[in-house]
Amino acid sequence: MGEEGDTTSPPAETVAGVAQLYLGNILYAIELAALGLEEQQKPADAAFYRGIARKLAEARGRESGA
Repeated sequence: MGEEGDTTSPPAETVAGVAQLYLGNILYAIELAALGLEEQQKPADAAFYRGIARKLAEARGRESGA
């Protein structure tokens, strides 16, 4: 289950597996947080969270060979 190269089973119940499964939701939530921080006049904090989201998205892209 969740073996490398096995596209039929869900990811393992690990932090990485769960994060992979819900990555789109996580990225959305991070962007909502960044928007809220911008509304609070905290652009540096918003940029920090967007940087995290960018790293997650780039890592996913590398994993999928995109």
